[in-house]
Amino acid sequence: MKREQPFEVKNIVYMKVYHIDRETMVAVCDESCLGKEFSEGDVYLKVTKEFYGNVPADYGEVVSALAEATIANLVGKQSVACAVENGFINSSDIIYIEGVPHAQMICI
Repeated sequence: MKREQPFEVKNIVYMKVYHIDRETMVAVCDESCLGKEFSEGDVYLKVTKEFYGNVPADYGEVVSALAEATIANLVGKQSVACAVENGFINSSDIIYIEGVPHAQMICI
């Protein structure tokens, strides 16, 4: 069941939407992850404002963007939880890099 709720003011997420040919890619990350690099084993993730954006988004905006997305890249507890709670990804598809949740969605 999908549920929409606002993020708490103290917990900001950033989102950037890309339109490439017929694809819509949505990148979402928690504020706490922006500007950081994570690595574990041979997995490396750099969370930049150039890719994830520097404009805050609320819960409803993220849900709406994910509903239109053909590709999504999510980093952080809130960002990934939003996608799981609304049925865009399964919790079994989440990986953790230095304890930080990361998920990708591709619609084919």
